[in-house]
Amino acid sequence: MVDNTQSLSARPATPILTSAHKIAVAGLGLIGGSLARRLVERGRYVVAWDIDESLYEAAHSVGIHTVDTIENLALGKPDVLVLATPLKAMSHVLSRLGAVLPETTTLIDVGSVKEPLRKSVVDAGLARQYIGGHPMTGNELSGFECSDASLFRDALWALCVDDHTDLSRFLTVADVVTQGLGNRFICIDDETHDRSVALISHVPHVVATALAALLSASSDRQIAGALAAGSWRDMTRVSLTDPARTQAMVEENAQHVSQLLNDISLVLSQQAQLLLAADQSEVHVHEACQRLTAFFASAQPYRNYRAAQAHLELPADNASLGLLDVSDGNWQAELLESAGKGQQIVRFLTTHQAQFLEVSGW
Repeated sequence: MVDNTQSLSARPATPILTSAHKIAVAGLGLIGGSLARRLVERGRYVVAWDIDESLYEAAHSVGIHTVDTIENLALGKPDVLVLATPLKAMSHVLSRLGAVLPETTTLIDVGSVKEPLRKSVVDAGLARQYIGGHPMTGNELSGFECSDASLFRDALWALCVDDHTDLSRFLTVADVVTQGLGNRFICIDDETHDRSVALISHVPHVVATALAALLSASSDRQIAGALAAGSWRDMTRVSLTDPARTQAMVEENAQHVSQLLNDISLVLSQQAQLLLAADQSEVHVHEACQRLTAFFASAQPYRNYRAAQAHLELPADNASLGLLDVSDGNWQAELLESAGKGQQIVRFLTTHQAQFLEVSGW
């Protein structure tokens, strides 16, 4: 490691000497299977384990090697072991890995909740080897038969660290994400991650389920279902997800999800009251109309953001990307600040310099 007393300008450009050539994947469901397929397509050696060995033949046909136990997955000394098992199984899997995972192996996961998972990692004695991971991709389907390498095309990852995360291990995981998968990432802490995904993923799953349940219980469901088109499809797509999978991720992030559900319930209740203002005085009706107008206008910053994202492309000229210098002693905070500015890391050029894509629009 370079002496952190050197200034960034004086420090020589140190190439990344390590990369993850052998990658183990525990769990070959939709995400684990798609990740494994993508890595194989891009030339990495992938070995996997799944509780359902009946899918191994299909895995072998696309170049994924397999083992019969998760312990053997670890004992094969992979550079990185990716946990892609269901959230409810993570603690059990980690307890089995605790005694056998080589010190040289870096552990990462693809789960949608980080704070409780890090606790399980600590309990298993693997905290020094762990970096939290969450690829922001997926769909409502399940199982290896639904997995597809294209699911990881141009995906963004959240990589979650704490004050004790080792930079060299982080760079190894960054290699898997950016070079192995061809993806981008932001680096954040566990709490920021869980608070953010509650807003953009977990609460939408609950709301979509509530809408689907309302339709199912309606006496007009036959007619309403026939009339349902694009807006209904887009609003309820994730309600088609395996309900056990949805329930698990929501329960694991209960504090953040419950607060947001209370917030959105209040907003919806207020709009319902305003819509009934026609039965009140003319002054109240005028005020209600103004407040309704303000409500629908309040989402304009998001509309602007989405319009900007529609034109966002990774520049063909790498020189057009921004450069971020990363120090030894404060790299976690520097990368977190970078994420807050809308900068997505495309690759590390050296151990202390990364290229980023600037994502604007807010």
